[in-house]
Amino acid sequence: MNFDRNSVIGFILMGILLIGYFIVTNKEQAAYQKMKAEEQKKEKARLDSLKAKNKPLEDSIAGIQDSLFRKQNSFQKFAIADSSEKFTVAENNLIRVTFTNKGGQIKQVELKQFSGQDKKPVRLAAGEHNGFSYLINTAVSLTPETTETGNLFFSGSEIRTNPDSSQTIIYRIAAPDSIGTSIIHEYTIRPNDYLIDFNIKIKGAERLLTQNILNLTWKYTALQQESDLSYEKMNTQVGYVEDGSFDYHTIGRRSKVTLDKNISWVGVRQRFFFGILRAKDNFSSGVMQWEIPADTTRTVVRSTAKLQIPVPTNSPAELAFNFYFGPSDYHILKKYGLKFEKLVNLGQGVYAFVRPINRFIIIPIFDFFNSLLKNPGLAIVLLTFFIRLLISPLTYSSYLSGAKMKALRPELDKLREKYGEDRQAMSIEQMKLFREAGVNPLGGCIPALLQIPIFFALYSFFNSEPSLRGAAFLWSKDLAAFDDPIRFGFHFPLLGSHLSLFNLLACVTSFLISWYSMSLTPDQSNPVLKYMPYIFPVMLLFFFNNLPSGLTWYYTVSNLMTLALQFVIQNYIIDHDKILAKIEENRKKPKAKSKWQERLEQMQEQQKKLREMQQKAQRKGK
Repeated sequence: MNFDRNSVIGFILMGILLIGYFIVTNKEQAAYQKMKAEEQKKEKARLDSLKAKNKPLEDSIAGIQDSLFRKQNSFQKFAIADSSEKFTVAENNLIRVTFTNKGGQIKQVELKQFSGQDKKPVRLAAGEHNGFSYLINTAVSLTPETTETGNLFFSGSEIRTNPDSSQTIIYRIAAPDSIGTSIIHEYTIRPNDYLIDFNIKIKGAERLLTQNILNLTWKYTALQQESDLSYEKMNTQVGYVEDGSFDYHTIGRRSKVTLDKNISWVGVRQRFFFGILRAKDNFSSGVMQWEIPADTTRTVVRSTAKLQIPVPTNSPAELAFNFYFGPSDYHILKKYGLKFEKLVNLGQGVYAFVRPINRFIIIPIFDFFNSLLKNPGLAIVLLTFFIRLLISPLTYSSYLSGAKMKALRPELDKLREKYGEDRQAMSIEQMKLFREAGVNPLGGCIPALLQIPIFFALYSFFNSEPSLRGAAFLWSKDLAAFDDPIRFGFHFPLLGSHLSLFNLLACVTSFLISWYSMSLTPDQSNPVLKYMPYIFPVMLLFFFNNLPSGLTWYYTVSNLMTLALQFVIQNYIIDHDKILAKIEENRKKPKAKSKWQERLEQMQEQQKKLREMQQKAQRKGK
């Protein structure tokens, strides 16, 4: 990217967009946390007040219910032979799933190919706030008794190996024979797959379920998996497909979403990992809500999805679901054909226009280089070369524009000497000079602006590419996190407690590009344009310090290539004598003004005359 005056403007606009993105995101998260704390405080006060008012009535009702309960003779419960929790493990080459007989559900999932901060396999769906449960009627009386299946102890848990090498684990729970109701939970794990099949078979659904509706609750906690918890929260979202359309929400911007119809799946994607619940025949409605715990809990988000699904009238009624606990890898998720990959941030919201760039250009090229070299750091170098080659026409156009501006420098200096501080006259004459010479003053700015989509595409890519996670390169231990070889031992405002060396190199090389480019352009009378190229790299030092080292490494390599290309093109490729000759040739050609140029010159002339009249009036007054 060339940094003549117009290129500088383009780069400044690009930087302002990025900086604005960070500022808005941080403000939204702070506002959300404050709002959440106030809501919790008000809700607690309201509940305490209601509890105090209603306690006498509750005591009276409880006494009546207890009396009625004791009088019932038709009370029957599910038979529970063993009320102790037991665990069963099933696994394939990707995941190790621990099941529990309490609720007949998944206890936790370990990802064999990914390590957490403790160097042990990443654990998903682990902890207290996790599980799948639904409400059933466990007794028939004048005051029916209900309970959550998550509180019941199932029997069974035997593992069956199928002909296709998949594994099936079955849990059962049944009422006395006279009732004829039972529930079966059946899980199947296939080889080389993160997707878990889950089937529920209910006998006597008309007795166990109210209005034949399964009201289920899925709780999911995303534990911290990356070194920078705050950055992980910024890159965590909930998503779903409702009525065939995908949608998502960043966790810091709201805390609840109501789903009305035909919900295919709901899920939580933290930066590199994904938990999903899918119903093969769709949920009919539901609500998904979540909260962001304090950083001390080392938890990214806790979510609760309350969903409804109609149950078939046949007996036994069967419902089919899927769980996905695995990486948020675009390739893996896309193969299911269920729009899981939509939640991978390759460009979302106002930046959705860069998603095709990632899908069809950056990801395939990076995957090719990474498979070839088996080293993500070196693959980033080759990716940089490819992108620079891709945008070389824009780069050359920008440099050529800078060379033309350099060729006009002597004449611009003469105009500056002639008109001095009269900027209005200087602007008019400068536009005339550009038109006569056939030079577009925006020639360097436009190519810079056209590179903005690539900038944002790369920003999204480096924040979501799983192969960078845990990949060491040079002094960086993890290309998906900031490198911190320089640690302060204290918190420095805006910068943090460390200094990223890749970020420092990126900022230094950006400063060198600015210095070299400004040396090739006419002197700037505008102090903002004169000093901004030198201020901006310093600003980047603060805003880029917590970004993934893979991204700052890319910009370091890109800047070094820019310096080299700029020197070679300016000194060995662009012929400045030919440029001067071309400018002289353009001056001899008849010029046809565009309507926009005519209006602009008319407006400038009018302003010039108005100012001259004002100056004459001031002299007469004296």
